[in-house]
Amino acid sequence: MTATSHAVIGTIIAAKIGNPYLAIPIAIASHIAADLVPHWDVGTNRHKKTKQKIRIDAAIDVIAGFIVSYLLITFLFPQTNLLYAFIIILAAQSPDWLMTPYYFFGIKQFKWAYLLGKATNRDLDKPWGIINQVGIVILLIILAKIL
Repeated sequence: MTATSHAVIGTIIAAKIGNPYLAIPIAIASHIAADLVPHWDVGTNRHKKTKQKIRIDAAIDVIAGFIVSYLLITFLFPQTNLLYAFIIILAAQSPDWLMTPYYFFGIKQFKWAYLLGKATNRDLDKPWGIINQVGIVILLIILAKIL
């Protein structure tokens, strides 16, 4: 999924689970579970893109994720501590952060994270890959508000 979707899921986890000893492992597990759902992200069709294009798109995605998360906290989950949410968001995104050194720079110590991501990521091109993702994230936001 996009970094934005992982950030939103992390935000929901932070809003609903105040204990970091529970929230951090749940956030990491949420990343893997979310990536198992067929989806589009900036790495979809990566063989047709330059690494520079993927870097730029990924940076925009990460920034968008933090902006959307901030807005969710401000308007839907105002009781959530921003620093705590930031930590949980990073945990929710961490599998992608950990594979970046191998993917972009060939640092072999991070190959395990790349292989994990490759094994769990289910690409689905536009439009359905975006529709699936947006639908799931909206459903999670609604459930978080009513439960």
